[in-house]
Amino acid sequence: MALAACDSKPKDAPQGGVPAESVGRVDISQRGKDMPAMPFLDGKGGPATLTQFRGKPLMVNLWATWCAPCIAEMPHLDTLAGEDDRFRLITVSQDLEGAKVVAPFFREKGFKALTQYSDQQNVLMAALGTETLPTTVFYDAKGKELWRVYGMMDWNGAPAKKLIGDALGG
Repeated sequence: MALAACDSKPKDAPQGGVPAESVGRVDISQRGKDMPAMPFLDGKGGPATLTQFRGKPLMVNLWATWCAPCIAEMPHLDTLAGEDDRFRLITVSQDLEGAKVVAPFFREKGFKALTQYSDQQNVLMAALGTETLPTTVFYDAKGKELWRVYGMMDWNGAPAKKLIGDALGG
C-alpha cells in the first residue's frame, strides 16, 4: 500500500509526486483516546475546539496549502462533506500563515461544503502526535477516537466508504 504524505514544509517549492494509489495508512492504535481540547481558529478568526463538535461523529482532516497530497484529497473531502450528514467533517489547515493563505485557496478551489479552520501554531498536530500531513482522525459522538489515516485517501472510494461506514455502525 503506497503512502503519499508531507511531513514538513518544503523550503523552496511545493511538494509533488502524488502517486496514483490513494489509500493512506489506517491506524487504530489510538482507539478510545479523547479528542484534544486544543484551541484553533474558525474561518472568521474566532476560537474553536474539537470538543465543541461532540454529540455527532466528527472527521477531522489536518492539511496545508503547500502539501500536494493534501491538495489532491481536498475535492474528495468537499464532496464527502456535502453528501453524508451522518457525521461532521472539518478540515483544519496547519499553514503558519493561517487564513491569509487558506481563504484564497478555498475561493480558488470553489469548495462548497468545507468550512475554513486554521491552526497556525500546529497545536492539533502536536496533541495528536503526528508529523504527517494529511492526517485524518475520526471520532465517535462522545469524542473518542475510532481511527486515523496518515497520508492521502480517496475519500469517495470504496476503502474509505467502508472505513467510514464501519465507524458509523453500518
